[in-house]
Amino acid sequence: MKKIIFAVFFSALFLSACTEENRTDIIETEDIESLVSSTKENAKKYDVSMFEEYELQDVIDGDTIRIKYKGSSEKVRLLLVDTPETNHETLGEQPYGPEAKEFAKQLLAGQDAVYLEFDVSYRDKYKRLLAYVYTKDGISVQEQLLKNGLARVAYIYEPNTKHVDWFNSLQKTAQNSATGIWSVEDYVTNRGFDKEAYYATTKERHNASSTENDESKNTNDHNSCVIKGNINSKGNKIYHVPGQRDYENTVAEEMFCTNEEAEAAGFIPAKQ
Repeated sequence: MKKIIFAVFFSALFLSACTEENRTDIIETEDIESLVSSTKENAKKYDVSMFEEYELQDVIDGDTIRIKYKGSSEKVRLLLVDTPETNHETLGEQPYGPEAKEFAKQLLAGQDAVYLEFDVSYRDKYKRLLAYVYTKDGISVQEQLLKNGLARVAYIYEPNTKHVDWFNSLQKTAQNSATGIWSVEDYVTNRGFDKEAYYATTKERHNASSTENDESKNTNDHNSCVIKGNINSKGNKIYHVPGQRDYENTVAEEMFCTNEEAEAAGFIPAKQ
């Protein structure tokens, strides 16, 4: 079931990106719902009893949420992962950004709280909280983003590297199966996500697919022309249609798609 969902998900993404480069929110909400439903059903559940519980206020992006922390509303940056942007001041919207956000949003839908596992340092240079985020029933948000090809491992800064080996393993699996962000060569870089490379590759794929479809159509059109035109020993030009007595044994000098086409070329119908 999950493989079918992925096929629908990424086929839709590819086709839309080829036709409208500025739009990446092309996966239907019900497809994300199916993917999240499958994830909730099959994901490993971790013991969160030792972690800290906080009120969930909002999902800002695929890799950023907002919680109530010690009486204040604060952003939490998910440790060691990076998802494409949805509304960056300079980068704008990046492919798979809206999908990552919607996935995280639905994974946390209906939850009034999340569990945070902190590493050594609690904040980054922007004063945002840094944490590994879990749902109330113990699903790792980072794990599922990486597993589903919606995030890359990034911002690996000591001393906050507790789960880097685990996350790298998840990323490797997604890379090997060309899932999500890894399905487009050169889209993911060490610096982030290259939108130009994404659209160049998807455009090239689209053109190749169009050429292949045109060639297939031409072949099919040719194969549909089954009327055999033959010139006999007396020089008479005769055409044979499937089902006639001598059709199978007739060696065609020309092939026609319709009787009218054959007769326009000077051929007459076979008597039997």
